[in-house]
Amino acid sequence: MAHPLARPFLLLPFVVAMATASAADPGPLAPVLQKSIDRHIVSGAVGLVADRDHVLDLEAVGESSVNAHTPMQTDSLFYIASMTKTFTGAAVMMLVDEGKLTLDDPVEKYLPEFKGQMVVEDKQPPHPPKHPITVREIMSHTSGLTGSDDPDVKRFFTLKEAVATIASKPLQWEPGTKYKYNNSGINTGARLVEVLSGVPFTDFLQKRLFTPLELKDTTYWPDEALAKRLANTTAMTADKSGREDILDAKDLTTEARQKFSQGVKVPQPMLNNFGQQMLFNYGHHFGEGSHGICSTASDIGRFCQMLLNRGEWQGRRYLSEEAVKQMGAIQTGEAPTPPELAYGIGVFVIKKDDQGPSVGSFGHFGARKTCMWIDPKNQIVMVLMVQSSDMTKEQQKELYSTFFQTAVEKFGWKGE
Repeated sequence: MAHPLARPFLLLPFVVAMATASAADPGPLAPVLQKSIDRHIVSGAVGLVADRDHVLDLEAVGESSVNAHTPMQTDSLFYIASMTKTFTGAAVMMLVDEGKLTLDDPVEKYLPEFKGQMVVEDKQPPHPPKHPITVREIMSHTSGLTGSDDPDVKRFFTLKEAVATIASKPLQWEPGTKYKYNNSGINTGARLVEVLSGVPFTDFLQKRLFTPLELKDTTYWPDEALAKRLANTTAMTADKSGREDILDAKDLTTEARQKFSQGVKVPQPMLNNFGQQMLFNYGHHFGEGSHGICSTASDIGRFCQMLLNRGEWQGRRYLSEEAVKQMGAIQTGEAPTPPELAYGIGVFVIKKDDQGPSVGSFGHFGARKTCMWIDPKNQIVMVLMVQSSDMTKEQQKELYSTFFQTAVEKFGWKGE
């Protein structure tokens, strides 16, 4: 039988087929995730696997709060950190679809503050780049822009201010010649969305993606009710006997909260997990293109299903097939990349399939170890939600590979 992508799309009704995760009858994901909990790699997890039209498995294991012994739920909320970049990539490609820009356009065409940037590299005298940075380069980490670790771009409350500061800094290398993961480029892409759409970046995401895809739990600023479902970030205890919640806001005074949030109410779970920065973000209604979104496994799964369906979901088209193809294609050109991964438009692209997702799969990780993958060959999406501050690379590989390999083995397309 032909591969399903060779057949016309069938707009099937959306049916949720959630596997039970009870102790008596666990689905295939729960035992795999439980092993990482038993070894104190994570305290809890939610795993989701879906095909183009259905959720095939959705399971929660462990605890969302170790200190309070709160069981993890399938609708627990997670900080997805850099997985935000994939939403930014989709937003940029929507503008490409609308003819408002192309990937090879120079950024300075729309953001004149980038005109006149110089390259300062290998202690050479500053010199003009061989070409101005392009949209493709900022969205694939090959632009040479100053990094988000630059102290001058640490604390802003509008993308306009942040990107203007980025533009004022010299390039670190010739555009297109090196790959280095960098929040600054993605935030510049978000600023392009603002300028070309005429609305704030976060409003664009809400109007064009969150609301129509019914991502009801996806936001930069969870309200009180939603924040109660937030899974706490955990770390290993000092004696290595288990894990504990990390609380960052224990010393925030009432006066500080009022001042820095400009009177906006910030839910306590958000302060516990992210500290003082949340006061500023809520108070200024600020969200970046590089990170910041909170979401659930189900919401992320639905977004991924839209991408697996090549830009269409439940009869509505969000992106052209070509736009999704470009997102998931390696865009780093001749710039050297790691052997396992390269980068597309707001997504990593798999080059080596030793952890489960097939070559050509695309998706993203988050700083607290969440991840999502769209696997066109196996015709599934895989979402893993955890919140860890101290997972080693070896532990990450163990957790991800066992989860992904189980998902592919149990649910991947077999060509039947």
